[in-house]
Amino acid sequence: MNANDRIIPIAVAPAPSFPSAAPAAPGEPLRDTRGRALRDLRISVTDRCNFRCVYCMPKTVFGRDYPFLPREQLLSFEEITRLARLFVVQGVEKIRITGGEPLLRHGLERLIEQLAELPVELTLTTNGSLLAAQAHALKAAGLNRVTVSLDALDPLVFQRMSDVNYAVEDVLAGIDAAAAAGLAPVKVNCVVKRGTNDDQILPLARHFRGSGQILRFIEYMDVGSSNGWKMDEVLSSTEVIARIDREFPLEAIDPNYPGEVAERWRYRDGGGEIGVISSVTQAFCSTCTRLRLSTEGKLYTCLFAQGGHDLRDLLRGGSNDEQLSRAIAGIWRARADRYSEIRTAATAPRRKIEMSYIGG
Repeated sequence: MNANDRIIPIAVAPAPSFPSAAPAAPGEPLRDTRGRALRDLRISVTDRCNFRCVYCMPKTVFGRDYPFLPREQLLSFEEITRLARLFVVQGVEKIRITGGEPLLRHGLERLIEQLAELPVELTLTTNGSLLAAQAHALKAAGLNRVTVSLDALDPLVFQRMSDVNYAVEDVLAGIDAAAAAGLAPVKVNCVVKRGTNDDQILPLARHFRGSGQILRFIEYMDVGSSNGWKMDEVLSSTEVIARIDREFPLEAIDPNYPGEVAERWRYRDGGGEIGVISSVTQAFCSTCTRLRLSTEGKLYTCLFAQGGHDLRDLLRGGSNDEQLSRAIAGIWRARADRYSEIRTAATAPRRKIEMSYIGG
């Protein structure tokens, strides 16, 4: 692939012009057109990853010669922290660091230290392969918790899903190190693709049952434009729960907070908790409270967005905090996204932002 062949992963439709609006009054939530309050910010710190998962960064697109973003286009840690402070003033209570693979970003613990000064829950999502060596430093820097992606325990299935030569033991070691460092409970996410790794549901349940970690199964989604998504490869969360329940009886439990995306279950014998995330079969758009800041500073109002708003241009163009705050407020107040509620065979193939730029 050469530069002229590059699939445009960011603004695949003309980026919307900036709306501008007054921020919410102190103590009042900032609400979009559907009444949804802004609570969560996901920040991607790199578009690079050392995995090539088939549902996120398939090698057919993200090959050896794929032109990733040059360093000067990435937001600096200071730029990220400045924006994060403004988001917190506008109601953000939780910040998740994502990628790509965020542990590839050099000096990440410095960013964690800066963000840890804010009154938010600070979490990070990783594929876990580099976590064992960094878990203690991340905890010392102020990270509260980690979520680790793990799509199989069987080595052959794990490599089929990740399409790299890392060993599943590397990820398991990262989970153990994170728990030992106090980044617990570790949430372990498995994307289930029918016919590819759905035979790993029970082995994963057996492995993490009683461990203190929280295993969650995610329906395979049509994120981005590269993964060749087909509806018949989706295994519903209902079926996932049924498979586990036949061996380990389950009972539903209440969500931790309004807008939680995972439906929670626990083993009736006290073996712990699992969760399912049903973006395809049980859309939760109506309670979505998330914004996503991409690696190079574009703000996206939906995981399935086609275009973003360029905050980096405002940052580097000399905008003051009030101007940035009004831009953020305007973007959220104009938000009307509900892609998962209107997903059809016709909408699924449309060109969308790749998940590796804005996190899952």
